[in-house]
Amino acid sequence: MKALIFNNKVVDVAESEFEVADSLEWVVCTDDCMHGWLVVDGIITEPTVVELTWSEKRKAKYDLLNQNEMRFDDLTNSTTTWVDAINAIKTKYPKPS
Repeated sequence: MKALIFNNKVVDVAESEFEVADSLEWVVCTDDCMHGWLVVDGIITEPTVVELTWSEKRKAKYDLLNQNEMRFDDLTNSTTTWVDAINAIKTKYPKPS
């Protein structure tokens, strides 16, 4: 197998090489090598997956909400969409005891 490398990252894996731009490089890799793996000190390695904490997961979801707009709409329309959305996130990512 061959891995196509760009900026120390595997961007493609193929059985054989094909012509690519000068900024890319083909290197020999193992059969389990995948797109997204990294080249560290000349060795292709699987990236380390970092598990987010419950609070980081919550914050990531909170950041996707347009909270000011939701709160305004709730006040105007007598709805609870903002509270419902926050409660759903808290339920999905509970605070440890």
